[in-house]
Parts: sequence; C-alpha cells; structure tokens
Amino acid sequence: MSQYILKIDCSDKKGLIYKIADVIYKNDLNIEKNSEFVDDENQKFFFRARINGNVDTVVLEKELLSVLPDDAHVYLSARRAKNIVLMATKESHCLGDILLKNHSGELFGNIQAVIANHDTLRDLTEKFDIPFFYVSAENLDRASHEKKILTILEEFHPDLIVLAKYMRILSSDFVGHYKNKILNIHHSFLPAFIGANPYKQAHQRGVKIIGATAHFVNDNLDEGPIIAQDVIAVNHEYSWKDMQHAGRNVEKVVLSNALELALEDRIFIYGNKTIIF
Repeated sequence: MSQYILKIDCSDKKGLIYKIADVIYKNDLNIEKNSEFVDDENQKFFFRARINGNVDTVVLEKELLSVLPDDAHVYLSARRAKNIVLMATKESHCLGDILLKNHSGELFGNIQAVIANHDTLRDLTEKFDIPFFYVSAENLDRASHEKKILTILEEFHPDLIVLAKYMRILSSDFVGHYKNKILNIHHSFLPAFIGANPYKQAHQRGVKIIGATAHFVNDNLDEGPIIAQDVIAVNHEYSWKDMQHAGRNVEKVVLSNALELALEDRIFIYGNKTIIF
C-alpha cells in the first residue's frame, strides 16, 4: 500500500474538510494524519494530510478540484525520499551535520552530490562516499561560474538544493532555475551584523542572544520565506570565538530542521512567509 502527501490551499469556505475527507474516503483511501489552518485575516485555508492506499493521482486531484473553490491549489505526491544536492564553501559544520545524518539513516532524503567553490571539504565529503565537485570561481565572472554549477545540477535534477554555508550570492537567473527549492542558512543577531566576522562585531556590542535563520532563497539577499529559526543566550563571559562556536551549533541545528520539514512536504509558501505543519 502506497503513502501520499496531499497539500491544499484555497479560499476558506464552509465544509472544506468534510468535502476533502469525502473524496478521499470514496477513493478507498485512509487519512493517517492531517493538519489544517485558516488565515482569518485573508480568509485562506491550508490543509495537509498523509494518506495511504492505491489511487490514480490524476483522478484524485481532479475530483478534489471539483469540490474546492476555483482558486484551489492541490499538490498530491507519493511520499518518497527526495534528492538533494549540497553546496558549500569552506565551513564544515552544516555540511558535516547533514552528511552524518544521512549516513546514519536519520535523513529522509538522498544526497546526490556536494558542489563547492573551494576544495577544502573534499576529504570530508568523500568519507561518506558522496561525489564532490570543485568549481572554482577564480578568474570567472558570476554568470560563468554559475553556468558551470548549473551544468552539474542538470545531471542530478535535485528536488532540493541546500546551501550549507555556501558563501557566494546567487543571481536571479540561477535562483529562477530552482524556484522555492533552494534552502539557505545565515546567522541572525539582535542587532544584525553584516560584513566580515559578524561574531567579532556581536562580541564588541555585547549582544545577549545569537541565533540562526533558515529560509528559501529568492531574489532578495537573505529575505526569502523563513522556514526555521532558533536563538541561544550568551553573556559577557563569551569570547567572540565562543560566540562563533555557539552560533555554528545553532546554524547546523536550524538548517537540519528546515531540511527535514522540506523533505516531508510540511511547508506552504504563502506570500513571503511560510505555513508549517
């Protein structure tokens, strides 16, 4: 018996859950788990369910659309391990954490390759028998460098691309090839610090919390829909290196959590924010 993930978003109307459940029941399917949310301000309905049985997905989608409002979007897919390509630069903490989770069977996904603009992390990657592609940006403009990366990505057709501390800004053209499929992680302080060594800047300002934000990549730098965040408390006893170490721990946890949500199809992108089930 197969498992499927069903996601629906549409205008909110009376009786939507009944109508959805009725179609599922009539197709001899069983709902294992479901979640729903209504944005009252915008009268928007969101629904996610894990269902099992055997069904023609095209037929089921058509039947669901026939009972839903005209603006409904229906996503129905067999639950499967998604294909992932990781992109990195030199920092190993996020990349290593994901590779280890994959190796131990904790990740419901298939890591196909690692692409990096430095060769630093080749040994780490190859210890896990994952193909490593070094694409130097030296003497290349951004368009030429991205073209080389896109050529590699086209070999794998990944469902998701994870920027595991990949430190180059991606162009709109690159992002457009994988819209809502690229995950990124960045530090997030109060106040925010940009530029070289943000942890030194944070230490100099005496911040009291540090954290990280995982988000989808869009055309605006670090402003895509947020998937996951976390913070930890720090104090005057922390050196800037202590802060950096603590911050990296938060980064890898937040990125891993965001990836798991994406792999399980728990995310709705709604404007420039997300609904998470």
